[in-house]
Parts: sequence; C-alpha cells; structure tokens
Amino acid sequence: MAKSANQKLKLLRLYQTLLNRSDEEHPITVPELIEELARWDIKAERKSIYDDLDALAQMDVDIQSRKGRTPGWFIGQRDFELAELKLLVDAVQSSRFITKRKSDALIRKLEKLTSVHQARQLQRQVYVDQRVKAMNESIYYNVDCLHTAIAQRKNITFQYFDYNVKKERVFRHDGALYLVCPYGLIWNSENYYLVAFDVNNSQLRHYRVDKMAQIEITDQDLAPGAEHFDIAQYAQKHFGMYTGDEVAMSLRFRSSMAGVVLDRFGQDVILIPDGEEHFTVTLPLVMSPQFFGWLFGLGDGVQLTGPKQAIDAYQAQLKAVSTLYE
Repeated sequence: MAKSANQKLKLLRLYQTLLNRSDEEHPITVPELIEELARWDIKAERKSIYDDLDALAQMDVDIQSRKGRTPGWFIGQRDFELAELKLLVDAVQSSRFITKRKSDALIRKLEKLTSVHQARQLQRQVYVDQRVKAMNESIYYNVDCLHTAIAQRKNITFQYFDYNVKKERVFRHDGALYLVCPYGLIWNSENYYLVAFDVNNSQLRHYRVDKMAQIEITDQDLAPGAEHFDIAQYAQKHFGMYTGDEVAMSLRFRSSMAGVVLDRFGQDVILIPDGEEHFTVTLPLVMSPQFFGWLFGLGDGVQLTGPKQAIDAYQAQLKAVSTLYE
C-alpha cells in the first residue's frame, strides 16, 4: 500500500479521533476509524489499526473496547471526569469577575477535554438571578500577572480607578502610579482583591483587582517577612473587604447559631458556652459597615457585647440608617 505524505501523522490522528469522538457511551469501530483516517488522506488496514491501538495503550492511554450490540473502541479514563468538567463549567459560567466573552472562551476550551458527545452536556447555562459580569476584561490577565509577581517576590506598580455615572474610568490621584509590595490574593464576595503593603504610605491595604490597570512587575524585591503574612487571617477580619479599625470584639450567640459562626470564622474558632442556650466568641475584627450589616442580618440571634467603641459605632450606624426612613 502506497503511503501518503500524511502517513507519519497516523498515530496522532488516531489518538485525536478517539479523544474527540469516543467515550463509554459512544465507542467507535475499526472501520469507522479507518474511514476517519481516510479523511486526512491517511491509509490504514484493520491489522495496522490494532497495532496502533496497542501502541497507544503502551503509552498509558486508557484504550478500552466493548463487544455486544454497540461494539467499538473508546478512551476510558481521562484527565478530567465529566462530573469534574461540569463543576468547572458551572464555576466559570457563574463567576462574576470573568467577563461573558472570557467565560464563553473558557467553556469552549473545557469542552475539548472530553468527547464531542459529552461536550454537549457542558453546553448549558447556570442560572444565577440577574448575574452581573465584570466590565474589565483585563482582570483575567491581571490575576496571572499578580501571581507571577508574588511568586517572583517582586514589588509592582499600577494605576487604580473607579467608574463614574457614564461608566468611564476615573483614575485616582490623577493616574499616579501606586508602588506596593504584594502579599497575596483573596477571593471575596465574587471579587479578587490584592492584599499589599503600600510602600509610599507605609500601610497595609487591599485593592480590587478589576480596578487595577497598567500592572508592571518591578526589579524591587519584596520586603523581608512578607512570606510570613497570614492572608487567611486578614480575609477573616475584613468583612466584604471593607477597611476600618481592628478591635477584639466579643459576641454572644444563640446556640442554634453555631453553624453560622463556624461557616464564617472556621473550625478553629473557640465557642465558649454561656448558659444552656448561648455561647460567646472573642475575635479580632475590623469595624466596618459590612460587618455591622452582617451582624444586623443575624437579628436577635447575636449580641455585640464589647468593646464599647464597637458598640458605639454599631449604634451610630443603626441610627444613621434609621434617619433615612423617618
């Protein structure tokens, strides 16, 4: 049998065909494999197909065969199971910080990790009521750049902006560059935040990644001790990533609220029994409107018992809001 110029691609095309067109529910027969190879001007005989399938199996490709009413060959175990791909697609589809265009592109790439038949099951919409997608598509690359800077232990510069009523960017400080020492990234309330030490102001701050522009990695090394910064502890203290004064707050909860406290502060938080129906916790937290909003949302299931400055601030917040409806 004369060989075509594409003959050397035979094994690769065979592997590609099995990846794209076969799965446990859709095996592909040897005649179908021969026909598919012919589309690429690659000639094959039944015996050579079996030899190639054996070669793929020796390369740790999970080549499976099935007999019976629907006989054929297929790829068994893959890097990602269908259930895992569904989870990834759901996460991408519902993620706020990824723009719709990037969501669609990522999902198309995920579909290539399984057969065309199973890919149809990934082409679904996760319904999230009034889902708002990010306007700044560069966040996709901002996150990657920030991870690189943190891994390389280098300072970064960037511009920071807000949006006006015309949906236009308004840069803070007239577009002046921020110089910071990046400590880590936090995913909070469907947004990415960079926690960093502001070199010019000598303050620890955090920044919305989708509001950062022109990020550049400098040649300056991170300050000593940055590797010991506890990013998880920082995130726990800042509700909704609002800034404010940090104080040791004492809270008294109903016993039925134990799950709420563990969900918010983790399994390591110490719950101290207070009578038969309550428990108390003392935690270092940042006083902020977001924290007070969380507190108010729990109703009479929780009471802020100290310190006085936190109680005063909470009362002032409640009074300020109530005056809007008088």
